[in-house]
Amino acid sequence: MADEHWQRDHLHRLGLVFDRQPMYFVTACTADRRPVLACEELAGRLVVCLRNAADATGWWVGRYVVMPDHVHFFCAPYVEARGLSALMKQFKGAMTAEARAAGHHGRLWQPEFFDHLLRSDESYHAKWLYVRENPVRDGLCATAEERPYQGDLSPREG
Repeated sequence: MADEHWQRDHLHRLGLVFDRQPMYFVTACTADRRPVLACEELAGRLVVCLRNAADATGWWVGRYVVMPDHVHFFCAPYVEARGLSALMKQFKGAMTAEARAAGHHGRLWQPEFFDHLLRSDESYHAKWLYVRENPVRDGLCATAEERPYQGDLSPREG
């Protein structure tokens, strides 16, 4: 009887997760949390690499914030998307090549990344507001709007 109750509750929660296209909140940290992304050139290249990785793997990448030692972004797969690991492999590989071209040597990224599947009862907007304030909490700028390495890569309908 307890198993039946667990299964019923579990299946009910699946509806909260998968009633629409899944959206993930992702964080990738630099190796040893070194502040290599504080370099304006690398931060700018990161945004291009993120956009290109999304195009290559079939993921929609929306809002992002680049911090000196990590990046946060929200993403969701298109219908024919490769896995989230493919997106991260493409992104980290391209960014590592860009960093080397800019003169950075050594490992750029921690091997793993953090991902959180947003459930439909979670507020994307509330999570975004929290994330975009990271630069303010870390003393990088007075207001989130002042941070140059944050924004939205969502495709625009025209």
